[in-house]
Amino acid sequence: MANQFILAGALDIALGLWIFGILLWIILTYTIFANLTIMEAKPTIDQGITGAWLLAVVSTQSISLLSALLARHIHQPLRLDVNFLALSMLLWGGMMYISIISLIFYRYMFFKFSPADFVPSYWINMGAMAISTLAGSLLIENAADAWFLEELLPFLKGFTIFFWAAGTWWIPLLIVLVVWRHFYRRFPLRYDPAYWSAVFPLGMYTVCTYEMAGAMRLEFLRPIADVCVYIALLAWTAAFIGLVRKLVSNLIPALSAR
Repeated sequence: MANQFILAGALDIALGLWIFGILLWIILTYTIFANLTIMEAKPTIDQGITGAWLLAVVSTQSISLLSALLARHIHQPLRLDVNFLALSMLLWGGMMYISIISLIFYRYMFFKFSPADFVPSYWINMGAMAISTLAGSLLIENAADAWFLEELLPFLKGFTIFFWAAGTWWIPLLIVLVVWRHFYRRFPLRYDPAYWSAVFPLGMYTVCTYEMAGAMRLEFLRPIADVCVYIALLAWTAAFIGLVRKLVSNLIPALSAR
């Protein structure tokens, strides 16, 4: 939401949402992880880990992304500080992704995996890397405004491509698992609010590919974004139609009862 306010020129509202977002990130991140650490009864990996855990990464990178955008509208020397926060958040998100995705991959490989286990939130495996790529691309574009970004530019470019490559790697595997779930194992395809967690990664992958291609002059990647935008729109439309049908199917019995 704050990103949209920046695009609309409402910087004061965006700044307020940025501060609020940072406070929420601090409270939720450390409260949740501290509570999970000290709780006595803990689930096993096959019961407890899903792609939803990667929302911790997405939230971190969303702060990085917003900070990088907001820094462009802030005067020095505060611009330097905000860019450093954006860089720190980017690296924190990368650290968290490596920790969590290792557990998810371990769950994939060494525990029984049924069609019901493959929930839509596993698309965040890719989406977390997509938003990381977008944040990294914006920091590359901000390099002229912060000396440490300029000095770290080769590292930043390499890490951004790493994020993009990691996210891209997941896409074929996720597609194979979707086919296995719904066509081979014939798991019913019914609307579930969780399917929106598959829509976000597709849209984010489109945006991050487009932005990275511009930031690093990788124009040969632009056709990927040109195609993926229609795939993301198709996924959004399918989820929206499912939502409408679900609401209508729930509304008709309620009206009939009256």
